[in-house]
Parts: sequence; C-alpha cells; structure tokens
Amino acid sequence: QVQLVESGGGLVQPGGSLRLSCAASGSIFNIYTMNWYRQTPGKQRDLVASIISGGGTNYADSVKGRFTISRDNAKNTAYLQMNSLKPEDTATYYCGADLEPVGRARSYYWGQGTQVTVSS
Repeated sequence: QVQLVESGGGLVQPGGSLRLSCAASGSIFNIYTMNWYRQTPGKQRDLVASIISGGGTNYADSVKGRFTISRDNAKNTAYLQMNSLKPEDTATYYCGADLEPVGRARSYYWGQGTQVTVSS
C-alpha cells in the first residue's frame, strides 16, 4: 500500500521559514513527479511547486524566489523550503506524486495535508 505522509507544518511569524517533507512509503518502482499544492477553505487546490525525477522544477509565480522544492530519490521524499513567509501563504499544504508501485499501474497519489499558518 503506497502512502504519502507530509510533515513540518505549523505556526510561524511573517518573514519566517518552514520546511515541509513528503515521504512516500510502500513498494514503489518509480516516482516521476512530486508536487506541492495548497488550499484554503472554500477555494480550489492550487499547484505551488513541482519537481521531476531528474530534478527540474517549476513554481507558481506567487512563491518564486521564496520557496524551493527538492527531492531525495533514495528516500522517496520531497521537501518544500518556505522562506519569507507571508500571511497569504496560510493554507493546508498537500503533497501529490505521480508514481508507479511495484506490480501495479502508474497512478497519482495524495498525502493527507499539513497546516501552515503565518501569523503574528
């Protein structure tokens, strides 16, 4: 059973930093893309950052220059380093991964989400 588990959320003051982690567990053959999304109540889930297996990255304009996505392929883990946080970054952050489990079809998996609150 493949699972994605996020960690690292919490309460931080404006201008502060947090580092989120997303660990994929289970029998995994390959992970293609790992993504971070965020969602606030009543709004759609928006893509924040993406990283492919080779290391190429993409970011939403709202986080460029402040957030950095990375991954450790040996650990099947993605990270989101968030610096210069603003109150508008407050959201539930979700990890998503396009991956192929061993012996099963390639599919998209979601984590359960971790809350990030930026407030003084």
